[in-house]
Amino acid sequence: MKYLNLLGALPALLLGCAAALAQQSPAPTGQQLFEPIASVVMGPRCLNCHQVQAPHQKDIGIEHAQMVMRGQHDSGVATLQCAACHQAGNSADGKVPGAPHWKMAPVSMAWQSLSKVLICQSMKDPSKNGNRKTMDEVIEHMKTDPLVLWAWNPGAGRTTPVMSHEEFVQKLQAWAAAGGPCPGDPVKPAAK
Repeated sequence: MKYLNLLGALPALLLGCAAALAQQSPAPTGQQLFEPIASVVMGPRCLNCHQVQAPHQKDIGIEHAQMVMRGQHDSGVATLQCAACHQAGNSADGKVPGAPHWKMAPVSMAWQSLSKVLICQSMKDPSKNGNRKTMDEVIEHMKTDPLVLWAWNPGAGRTTPVMSHEEFVQKLQAWAAAGGPCPGDPVKPAAK
């Protein structure tokens, strides 16, 4: 009889333990929240155009063929504009990538040789993120900009980011909700 009472109490005991463990689990770190975002923005689809002087190409990030350079307006030099080859969409065979307004990210947004921490900080700094003053503006850019969206439809032989665009946006939103911590930053408790 004693054992039956003990067995009857077992589910409640297990639920209580699970609840206590859930309350004790540590909050995610800045590293844990930014890592999936970094896996996208540090991939070739983003880094190839977030360069200082010249765009890179292919998954291995080699300098662009034809000696393409940034130019005054981030869209190539006068004699070789990006739009000479890159149209509003990928070429029919997918070998020449394209999206509306194809050009390099502004030099203020160059991520070339930056660590995860510096890219994270840059994404939050209006002087380095295209003058986006809020995390909502950063997320909106990542949700709607045709050049960002192109990464998930890059054409023949190019890898796509490691997660879907929808999942990427969800990770951005979770990161923003935690205050946009960078690797090494403490995560602020959620407002109640």
